[in-house]
Amino acid sequence: MKVVVLCIGKTNESYLRQGISIYLDRLPHYTPFEYIEMKDVKHPGNTVKLLEMEGKSYLAQVQAEDFLILLDERGKEYTSEAMALYIEKHQINSTKKLVFAIGGAFGWSEEVKLRANATLSLSKMTFSHQMIRLFLIEQLYRAFTIIKGEKYHNP
Repeated sequence: MKVVVLCIGKTNESYLRQGISIYLDRLPHYTPFEYIEMKDVKHPGNTVKLLEMEGKSYLAQVQAEDFLILLDERGKEYTSEAMALYIEKHQINSTKKLVFAIGGAFGWSEEVKLRANATLSLSKMTFSHQMIRLFLIEQLYRAFTIIKGEKYHNP
C-alpha cells in the first residue's frame, strides 16, 4: 500500500522542514511513501473561490480508486494505537493508495468533502496547516512502528 500526504504551499519554517525530513527519510522503510507540496493558490479575494481553486488542485492528485482522508478539526480522532490499527486494516483490505490531505488555512471545498472517504482530526486544538504536516508524518511513522512491534512507541 502506498501512503501519500498532500498539502498546499511550501513549508516555510526551517525547523518544520527539518522535522518533516527526518520522518520522510524513515517512512519508506515501512511502505511506499510520497509527500507532495502542491503549488500555493493565490487568494482571489473570495474564500469560496479560493477553496474551489485549492480543491481542484487536490482532486487532480487523487485517483478514483484512492482512499482519501481529509485532515479536519471535525474529523474522527484516534489514539496512536488505534491509528496503527486503522492503517493496518487498510493494508489487510488491499487499499492500493491511502491519501492524507492537509487543507489550507480556510479548510475544504464542498467538492473535496464530497470526494473524501474519511476525515481525521489529530487534536481538538487547531494547528497551522504548516505545523500539522510534521505532526501527521510523525504519527504515520509511529503507526508503522506500532504495526511492526518496534520500540519507538511507548504505550
